[in-house]
Amino acid sequence: MYARTFGPTGSRVSVIGQGTWRIDATDRAEAVAALRAGLDAGMNHIDTAEMYGEAEAIVGEAVAGQREAAYLVSKVVPGNATRRGVVRACEQSLRRLGTDYLDCYLLHWPGHHPLAETIAGFEDLRRDGKILSWGLSNFDVEELDAALRIAGPYRIACNQVLYHLAERAIEHAVLPWCTRNGVALVGYSPFGSGEFPDPASAGGAALAGIAQARGTTPHAVALAFLTRLDNTFTLPKTGRAARAVENAGAADLILDAAEIAAIEAHFPRGPRPRALPML
Repeated sequence: MYARTFGPTGSRVSVIGQGTWRIDATDRAEAVAALRAGLDAGMNHIDTAEMYGEAEAIVGEAVAGQREAAYLVSKVVPGNATRRGVVRACEQSLRRLGTDYLDCYLLHWPGHHPLAETIAGFEDLRRDGKILSWGLSNFDVEELDAALRIAGPYRIACNQVLYHLAERAIEHAVLPWCTRNGVALVGYSPFGSGEFPDPASAGGAALAGIAQARGTTPHAVALAFLTRLDNTFTLPKTGRAARAVENAGAADLILDAAEIAAIEAHFPRGPRPRALPML
């Protein structure tokens, strides 16, 4: 499994990780087995959140006995993101996960509480050893600038954003900002939340052609494209062990310039939107 340094943290994190949004809709035993299969295949990056229902408890069961093998990330909802609220929310997540620390803790999206309070809460948690690093999610450039002014350089571990073949808005400004500032860019919903390109479409056929030539799958080709740049990571979600292993295999697929150009031709980034897309 190919890994990269995760922003300024110094930690080596799998380029292909494991998302858990709606994983609690899967049979629990199958979900746990899928996460364990992914971890065994080298996908140490496991992302969850307090608002994901039973996902944190499922992740806790999956990593029980092998916590040190996992890079655990969870997220606080903005409504809980006061300085004290961040600490309380994190402690509750730790209990559900069955661990005494998180590798990284994120603000799920920008909210109405002052960002300085949220960051102060993150720093309190970091000093107490309850988190090793912190980051952001669904932040656009202006919001990232504000966070950087408050925290200073080399504090923001990552920005987690919507990123799939049909939604490449973050490439206009957010991705370059993260690259300039040494922040990891983590894409969620890499398969488009159930709307992966139809094989009968021109784009789907292009992916299938590359996959056939490489002896892999269209989904693996998509993951390879989304992690083609040096500071990018992605978080596919699955409740099936076989698919988890398949996802992990995409980390070793390096697309050549012609393949990247073909994908870009069928899935152009489009114009920069006024607001950052998110789910």
